[in-house]
Amino acid sequence: MPKMKTHKGAARRFHITGTGKVMRTKGPKSHLRRNKAKRVRRQFGGKVAVDSTFARKLKPFLPH
Repeated sequence: MPKMKTHKGAARRFHITGTGKVMRTKGPKSHLRRNKAKRVRRQFGGKVAVDSTFARKLKPFLPH
């Protein structure tokens, strides 16, 4: 049986932590950022965990 290939679009958008959680980056980070309030810009800073039902669907795309 051949190796499973990683879905490259999913690999760029999501990554798996050491504990197995699937993380994603938050919303509109770069485009038209000057017009947004500082509070809003801060909120889009970090990464957030994907909910478990969606993460289960993503696992086959991120085998490695």
